[in-house]
Amino acid sequence: MTDLRYALHGVAIGLVWFGLINVGGAALVAFAAQRALGRGANRTAAFWLALRLLPSLAAIVFVVALFAPSYWQYEPRAVEDLDVSLTIGALAAALLIGAAVVRGWRAWRRAASRTRAWLRVARPIETAAGIPVYEVPIAAPMMALAGVFRPRLLVTRGVVDLLTGEELQAGIAHEIGHFRARDNLKRLAMRAAPDVLASTRVAAAIEARWASAAEHDADGAGAADNETRCALASALVKVAKLTPLSTPIAEPISTLVDGGDIASRVQRLLDDDAPAARRDWLPRISTALAVAATVALSYSTLLWLVHEATEVIVNTLP
Repeated sequence: MTDLRYALHGVAIGLVWFGLINVGGAALVAFAAQRALGRGANRTAAFWLALRLLPSLAAIVFVVALFAPSYWQYEPRAVEDLDVSLTIGALAAALLIGAAVVRGWRAWRRAASRTRAWLRVARPIETAAGIPVYEVPIAAPMMALAGVFRPRLLVTRGVVDLLTGEELQAGIAHEIGHFRARDNLKRLAMRAAPDVLASTRVAAAIEARWASAAEHDADGAGAADNETRCALASALVKVAKLTPLSTPIAEPISTLVDGGDIASRVQRLLDDDAPAARRDWLPRISTALAVAATVALSYSTLLWLVHEATEVIVNTLP
């Protein structure tokens, strides 16, 4: 009974820490997003994804890697009862996590339901795409990568009739770019992120920038030469004229004209002088290794500091 009470006490305080780190991270993200959006910075999809997931990831890492070991090492087994403030804080954090689980589950189920409905009337197409491709007998033009762990490429009859063979292959290559980047998984992660940014204008702006950057990345991955780039640009224009522009982050489905930034995508595809995207991984890896080494060397001290901070929170809240 004592061990159970000790564990429940730790879970409650861990939830309070989760909420505090989450709120602090959200405030930091809101400030950083305002500056990045205001300057019109040409950031990568990885930047916007990291910014969107920062509050929830920071809170999870803190609780799992720092608070839990600190609580186990320094907190005596004879714990006191939680006061009203800590209980309310723990319940609020639990509701935050529960709401995120519900959002993610609903998004998953909606996407799965739509995919099953399409597949019931679809027929497989033989391609060299590397993933299953199906033609759906629907007049509206749509090319969509549906699914997270078992993705399928769905192409409507409207797209097959609308595009030339070269344009169709370029569009398929674009969707393969989404598949290799695991963009549907990233969409689901943003939708199910347990943070206070969910459904805010800040989150919507970050997700829209991510969608636009992800489309540019998929365009580049699917258009290796000038001929393919021209074919993809032509396909984008044709499909976009008949498709409402949107950024459906609410579901883990990637379509050919996601992001709504068709003009810049076409311009970049047709710009022969556009510089290739560079990824300087060495500075990032060096920084990550330096941070990891610093944390490892000071880990015991960090655990003690977290315990002391926990005591301050428990003893000062009303």
